[in-house]
Amino acid sequence: MGSTYQRAITPDEWMYLGLPMAQDIQYVIQGEGDLRPEDVVTALGRASEASPGVRLVRRGKLWVDSGISPAVHVMDGPLDRRRLDAPALQTWVGDPQTTFEVLLFPGDPASVVLRGRHTVTDAGGLALWAADVFRVLRGQEPLGAVSPLNSTAFLEGVCPDGLPPIPPLAGALNWPSPLGPVPAGIRKVVWRNRTVDGTHPAATAKVAAALAAAYGPEGRGRFFVPVDLRRHDPDIRSTAWLSQALILDVDSGEEWEHVHRTLLAALAEGKEIALRTDPSMMRMPLPLIRLISKAVARTAARSDRYCALGFLTHLGTFDLADFSTDGFRATAMYTLGGTGPGTPPAVDLMDAGGRTEITVTWLDGPGVADRAEALLDTVEEALSPSRNRRWEGNLTTRTVPAQGVMELIRAQERQEPDRVALTGPEGEVTYRELSRRADAVAHELRRRGVGRGSVVALLADRTVAAIAGIWGVLRAGAAFLPLDPLHPDRRLADVLTDAEARHCLVQQEYGGRGLFASGCEPLPLDDLSRAAQDQPEFPDAKARPDDLAYVIYTSGSTGRPKGVQIEHGSLLNYLHWALDMFHIDAETRLTLMTSLSFDVSMTSVFGPGMVGGSIVLVPDRINHLTLRRLLEHSGATMLNLTPSHLDLIGQLDVQPVGCTGVIVTGEQLRVEVAARAQRMFGEKCRIINQYGPTEATVGCTAHVFDETGDGEATAVPIGRPGYNTTVHLLDERHRFVAPGETGELYLGGAQLARGYLGRPGQNAERFVRLADGTRVYRTGDLVRVLPSGELSYVGRNDDQVKVRGNRVEPAEVARALERHPAVDRAVVVARARPGGSGKMLYAYVLAHADVPPEELEVHTARLLPPYMVPAAFLTVAELPYTVSGKVDAHALPDPFATDDAPVDTGPSAGPATAISDPVTQAVAMVWSRVLDIPKEQLDEQADFHRLGGDSLALLSMLAEASRELLSQGGEETFMANLHKIIDKPTLEHVAALAREAGAGGG
Repeated sequence: MGSTYQRAITPDEWMYLGLPMAQDIQYVIQGEGDLRPEDVVTALGRASEASPGVRLVRRGKLWVDSGISPAVHVMDGPLDRRRLDAPALQTWVGDPQTTFEVLLFPGDPASVVLRGRHTVTDAGGLALWAADVFRVLRGQEPLGAVSPLNSTAFLEGVCPDGLPPIPPLAGALNWPSPLGPVPAGIRKVVWRNRTVDGTHPAATAKVAAALAAAYGPEGRGRFFVPVDLRRHDPDIRSTAWLSQALILDVDSGEEWEHVHRTLLAALAEGKEIALRTDPSMMRMPLPLIRLISKAVARTAARSDRYCALGFLTHLGTFDLADFSTDGFRATAMYTLGGTGPGTPPAVDLMDAGGRTEITVTWLDGPGVADRAEALLDTVEEALSPSRNRRWEGNLTTRTVPAQGVMELIRAQERQEPDRVALTGPEGEVTYRELSRRADAVAHELRRRGVGRGSVVALLADRTVAAIAGIWGVLRAGAAFLPLDPLHPDRRLADVLTDAEARHCLVQQEYGGRGLFASGCEPLPLDDLSRAAQDQPEFPDAKARPDDLAYVIYTSGSTGRPKGVQIEHGSLLNYLHWALDMFHIDAETRLTLMTSLSFDVSMTSVFGPGMVGGSIVLVPDRINHLTLRRLLEHSGATMLNLTPSHLDLIGQLDVQPVGCTGVIVTGEQLRVEVAARAQRMFGEKCRIINQYGPTEATVGCTAHVFDETGDGEATAVPIGRPGYNTTVHLLDERHRFVAPGETGELYLGGAQLARGYLGRPGQNAERFVRLADGTRVYRTGDLVRVLPSGELSYVGRNDDQVKVRGNRVEPAEVARALERHPAVDRAVVVARARPGGSGKMLYAYVLAHADVPPEELEVHTARLLPPYMVPAAFLTVAELPYTVSGKVDAHALPDPFATDDAPVDTGPSAGPATAISDPVTQAVAMVWSRVLDIPKEQLDEQADFHRLGGDSLALLSMLAEASRELLSQGGEETFMANLHKIIDKPTLEHVAALAREAGAGGG
C-alpha cells in the first residue's frame, strides 16, 4: 500500500458499486503533435503522488491508497470522434480493481483519454488530476488534490446546522426517452458528439427548454442537473465524487430565460444538497442492489419511461492551453459520459477552446445513434440558431481549371508570341521577348540548385526585368519573395533571414545596398533577364496546387513582420475569379502601379498574361503628374489601385477615355470618392470595390459600385465572396451572428494561405477551425450583411490600421521606437487625420534622456517602411491607463489640438507668426484646405506631416498648389523636386520650390 490516504465510501458510491455496468467518466483530448508514452507514465507518477485519490482501491467500505499510479495503455490506431465506438472506451482496459487509467491513441490527430470510475470521482475531480498531468508534462509542479473528504463529510461542513431532508421523487418513472425505447438488458454505450462554435451563456437553460419542447409530453420536461459541490468551497482540491443533482422542471411553452431564472434561484438556495442517496443504502448488500437495478431497468425499458427526460450537465470552461505541452497542442477536448440501467440519456456540455462541446450518452439499441444525432440537431439549433441561416451568395462553387498560372501564360506565348505583353517607359515588350527573359532567369536559378521549396527574393521596381524575374522564379519551381526598395535595409535584411532566402534577384541600382549579410546571394536581375539569347525554352516546373507560389510580409502585432505563404492553388483560384469579376481579357491593358510587395499587384502581374492581355507598367512614384500621364497617354483600359490613389485622380482636371474598369482595393472606399470617379470615367466604366486580406490571396469579395443603390451609404459595400470562398460572421464569443448583426469576418475556402512562415503561435491564433472542421482565417474585420445580401465593412476589433492600403500593427512601430537607447516605453496609436479621411499614426514615448522628435523620426525611418513612420512624436511624462490596466488612448494628448498643454511635437509646435510673402500665403491657403485647419495657425516653419498630413494628403496638396500657382512647364519643374519636398515638407521650403518653378512670376 501507499500513503495513509483513505476515505469512507458514501451511499452514492456504494450504490454505484452495485450497478451491473461500469460507470466511467472520460475526458478525450485531441491535438497536434505527439505524447510519448514514457513521458506520460512519468507525469502520471508525479501527478498521482500529489493527488493520491487517483490510486484508490476498495477495502470493504473504505477507499484506500494503493500507492500504484494509474496505468497508461497505448492503442493500435487513432480515435475517430465521429464514431466513438472504440472497444477500449466501453470497457476498463487495465486491472479492474484500479480506479483511474489513461489511453493513448496515436495518429493525426493524436488523442489521450483520461478516465476514472464514477464510484470514486466526478468530472470536476477528474479534471483537476488531468490538468496536473499536463502541468508535469510541461515541466511544472503539480498543484495536487490531497483533501480526503468524501461528499458526506463535505456536505456536513457546508451545512453545520444539519443537512436538508432528502426529497421524495414522486412519479419517478414518468418521462419518455428522447432517444426512443431500447430493449431490456445490458449492452454497450453509444456516444454521439457535436461541436458548436462559440460559448453560450445560459446553455443549460436553453437546452432544457428546447428538449422539453421537442421531446417532453405536452412540451413539459424534467431534468437532473448535476452540480459541482466544490462551488461551496472553492479552495478545496479533491478528486472525490463531490457532485449532486438538482431537479429542473420545465413547463409547456416556457422560454429559456424563465428556465434560466429558475435554475439560478435553485442554485442560490443550494437545492442540489438535498438530492442525495439515502444513507440506509449502505446497509444493503451489493448483490441485492444489482438485482434491484436490473428490475428497474426492465421496467423502464418495457414502459419506455424514466425518472427524467435526461441528465443535463454543464462541466464548465476549459482552456486548451492547460492540456498542451511543447510537443502536443490540444485542439479539442470533450467528455464521454456514463449511463446505467434504468437511467435516461445524458447530455453533457462543456466549453473548450472557444467552442461548446456536446455529448449525448445512452445505452445502444436499434436506431439510437441516429436519434442521438437528431437530438444533437435540436441542441445545436437551441445554442446557435444563426449557424445554418446562410445568406444568399455566401458560396459560389466553381471548378478551377487544373492548368497552373505559368502554364496558361506559356500557352499565350505559344499562341500569339508577338502580342504585346508589357508597355511602359521601356517600350512595348512582346510575349516572346518577356518569356525569353523569364526563361533566362529560370535557367540561371536552376543552375544554382533552386527548385521546389526554395524561396527567391526580388528587390526591384515595377520594370520589365521584375516581371521576367517573377515569372522565371515560378518556372524554376520556386516561390518568390517581393521586397520593396523603399523599405530600410535593416528591415529587408531581417525579412531575408526570416524567409531563409538564399538568392535575391536585385535591380542594378539596388545592388550596393547593405542587406545581404544574411547569407543571401544577390543576383543581377537586369543582366540575367537579358542573357542567353540562344537558350532553349526552359522546361517549366509543373506546379502542384500545394506548392508555394510567393511569400509576402505584413506588419506583425508581436513587433516582427510575418511572412504570409500563398500556394499555387490559392493564387490560381483567385486569378480565375478575378478574370471573370473584373472582365479581364485579351484586349485589357491593366496597370501595375503598386509596389510588388503589396499583394494587390498580383492581379496585374499574372492576370493579363493568362488571357493574352497586357500590363501597363507605372514605375514612377505616384503623384498627380504620373497619374495624369497614365490616364492621358498610357492607353490603359483598366486601373488597379488604392482608394487613396482614386481620390487623388478625382482631383485632376482630366477626362480619361477608353477605361472599362477601375479595381479599387486595400482600404475602405468612400461613396463620395467612388461617385466622383464614376462621373469622371463615365457610366460604362465599372468601379469595383475589392476586399481581401493577404492571408486570403489578394481579394475574396467584390462589389461593382452603383451610385443609385450605394448612394445613401458612407462606404461602398465589399460585396459577395468569390469562387470557392466562404464567409462566416462570429461575435466575440465565437457564436454565429444573426443576419444583419455585426460580426467578425472569418474567411474559408480555396484561397486561404498556407499560414505564416515560422510562426506557429500566430498560425494557431489566426488560422483556426470552425466546429465542423472548416479551416478559416480570422480577419479581425467587423462586417455585417446588408439587406441586399452583400457585405458591408464596419471596422476593426483591434488596433490594426490601414495606411495607404498597407496593414500596420501599431505594436510593431512601438517596438521599433523602443530600440532607441533613450526610449523606455513607446505607445503608438492611430487617430483620424485632421481634415481628411483615414487615420494616421502618432507616437508617445517615455524617455530617460532628452531626445528631439526629429531624432526619433530618423531612428524609426531606419527600421520601418515610410508608411509606418508616425506623423508626430510626443514625449510625455507619463502614460494614462484605464481601470483594466491598458493604456488609455483617448486620454493621450492630441498633438494638433490648440487647447492642449504644450507637447514636444517638433518644429511646428510654436505659435504662428504672420506670413507676408504672397507665394507662401497662397501655399498656406492650399495647406489650410487640405489639412482642414485655420490658415492663422500656419507659419513658415509649419511642417506638413506634423500637422497631420500623410503621403497621399501631401500629393493632394502638391496637385492643388501646382494647379493654382504654376504653368504646365513650371509644374514639371516643381514636381521634379518631390524628393526634396518629402525630406523637408515645411511651408517655407515648399513655397521656395514653387517660387523657383515660376510661382508668382519668379
